Amino acid sequence: MSIANNLQTIKSQLPANVTLVAVSKTKPVSDLMEAYEAGQRIFGENKIQEMTEKWEEMPKDIQWQMIGHVQTNKVKYMAEYVSLVHGVDSLKLFNEINKQAKKHNRVIDVLLQMHIAEEETKFGLDENELNVILKQVKDDKNKYENIKIVGLMGMATFTENQNQIKKEFLHLKSILEKLKTEHYQLNTLSMGMSGDYQLAIECGSTMVRIGSSIFGGRK
Repeated sequence: MSIANNLQTIKSQLPANVTLVAVSKTKPVSDLMEAYEAGQRIFGENKIQEMTEKWEEMPKDIQWQMIGHVQTNKVKYMAEYVSLVHGVDSLKLFNEINKQAKKHNRVIDVLLQMHIAEEETKFGLDENELNVILKQVKDDKNKYENIKIVGLMGMATFTENQNQIKKEFLHLKSILEKLKTEHYQLNTLSMGMSGDYQLAIECGSTMVRIGSSIFGGRK
């Protein structure tokens, strides 16, 4: 199957309210261009340097999303162009994105990454840390004019146990719904990858990050 065919197959299965992020990390620009020619405009990368090189080389109507763990000292390299940062997992990183966006006179959209998995290795906020960030933004709106929280992101435990994955996805959905009742305008729920995106959509995901099902496996 070609990349274009893979894309078409996946898009035909996605509900209208679900955004597809084509996870293009480690893939050459020629592969990304094949997806671009097939109509894909949203690409996700997990290394800022690689994403920046691709941004410089590729058409400028692409939305580049940073889906990996972000080191604070590297935010400046993507602040000029990144459209969404998925993995905001600390107040320090949040402040840095705001600061760097200001230098470029931009507003950068972000998702707050919640720790929902049972594995210790996954990054993310707990609910107390989430509330600290939200309170800070509420209390100091003028300071945070260059960053906008648009939703939450989470990664389920890497397991074959579908019930566990479902439980974790539903937990994240419930956090988002609770915040909505508190009048936060959060519409994006980024959860689900190649192996579990259909389950994630059933659990309320509005954004799926799919790589290998589009581009094939990684070496």
